[in-house]
Amino acid sequence: MTKQLDAIDLKILHELQEDGRITNVELAKRVGISPPPCLRRVRALEDEGYINGYRGLLDPKALGFDVTVFAAVHLSSQADADLRAFEAFVNAQPIVRECWMLSGETDFILKCVASDMAAFQDFVTHLTAAPHVQNVRTSLVLHNSKYAPAVPLELKV
Repeated sequence: MTKQLDAIDLKILHELQEDGRITNVELAKRVGISPPPCLRRVRALEDEGYINGYRGLLDPKALGFDVTVFAAVHLSSQADADLRAFEAFVNAQPIVRECWMLSGETDFILKCVASDMAAFQDFVTHLTAAPHVQNVRTSLVLHNSKYAPAVPLELKV
């Protein structure tokens, strides 16, 4: 990321986070510039890697994915090759929606989304048998109090 972001860039990023389907004409109007330079700025933000992509945010429960679980995974080895092998294993698991490597006692935290507890338990059986997995602690999500997948751009202003 080499581009110095100005106030208009930050406004563009904010508006796109709020509505990724906004038209360029509407986006330009909201940020106070004309459409051609707005489109150039959006393309530059994409090229520089500030915008990773566009997607719809789906409701998992409406689609029959009623179970969300966080799994804290501790590996028996933190050798680079073993960490990468675990990441490759996790990337091949559709039930794992996010994987974060951590410092401290837990090596990885996984966010898992499953249709039901039986499907999640099948995954846990597979997970605990994976190479170098020493132990797995799971926490079933009871309720989500905040869901804010966007970057807190308001803190940049």
